[in-house]
Amino acid sequence: MRPLRVGLNLVPLAEDGGGIARYGVELAGALARRDDLELHVFTSLDAPRALGVMASADRARVTRLPVRVGGPPLHLAAQFAVVPALALARRLDVVHSPANVGPTGVPGVSWVITLHDTIWLRAPEQWSTPEAVRAMRRLALPGARRATRVLTGSIDAARELSELIGIPPDRIDIAPHGVRVDPAASATAEAELRARLGLGAERVILCVAQKRPYKNHEVLVRALAQSALASAHLVLPGTPTEYERVVLELAERLGVSDQVHAPGWLSDADLEGLYRLATCFTLPSRLEGFGLTVLEAMARGVPVACSNVSALPEVAGDAALLFDPDDPGDVARALGRLLSDPELRADLAARGRARAAEFTWSRAAEATVASYRHAVES
Repeated sequence: MRPLRVGLNLVPLAEDGGGIARYGVELAGALARRDDLELHVFTSLDAPRALGVMASADRARVTRLPVRVGGPPLHLAAQFAVVPALALARRLDVVHSPANVGPTGVPGVSWVITLHDTIWLRAPEQWSTPEAVRAMRRLALPGARRATRVLTGSIDAARELSELIGIPPDRIDIAPHGVRVDPAASATAEAELRARLGLGAERVILCVAQKRPYKNHEVLVRALAQSALASAHLVLPGTPTEYERVVLELAERLGVSDQVHAPGWLSDADLEGLYRLATCFTLPSRLEGFGLTVLEAMARGVPVACSNVSALPEVAGDAALLFDPDDPGDVARALGRLLSDPELRADLAARGRARAAEFTWSRAAEATVASYRHAVES
């Protein structure tokens, strides 16, 4: 049997593309290592640097299109015109767009789209700007409805795709993400980070999440105002947004501003250092298509407490404390238990490592290739 000829549309991905860029890069690497695929990767000039190593891979042909993601929307023309033309010229069997949007409908080629979540439909005002929401509606909805197969990362996300967009369940495939942590990764020294961020010697609760309202950082601030967390410090790294200002103003009103730290974008070494010094990790989101940062904390042995809604219980399994994200008291109780109980922390750290080990990029690639084969056979 000849290898399946697969095109991977990574044109929308840029170096600062967050979780979706990380997903695309890691998936591309796992697919490139397979011997049952002939992999063609399409990128822009702004492609993540990690994709450069694939240019020399025996099983991956990387084509860099002369467009930029950050400039005029020529990348859309590249995706919806150039990529289909290349798919036909190279006689590809299937083209996969892993970043929510992509071309569909070229005769003789199957089309797979990964739609990561429906937050932009479920809570558009919490997701992004009205312009961004309109763009997703204009580009993602038709593509998902016309694609041969639709991939997503969790059972909860698949249910939402069916309920909100009307995609038949038998046309949706689930491929949970993987997690990969380098135990030898460079990390900023704890003393330096504590001094620079003003953490003193206090215990640290870490929350790594985009600063958008659905991530629900406010409940963490309200929880800090309760006695169980009176001496803890909360660190919220990430690019500043208008929502960050709302969170910091709430901390000021509640008298806990000296416990809340929003250092902005941090280097990989700084972030690695924060994971290592943190007493625990939390993610209080009301909506998640997957929740990769929960697994990233678990893989590092950081005990986790997270929301009991959306896809998070599915990802966390029995390796985290779960709380009601709309109840500051419940959040404070869960985090307080982690801060005060070293045996519980040790147990959850061990459970978390075991849980994270179940989510590998090779398994994600296996499920993804199964979707490709379903698409070709449709």
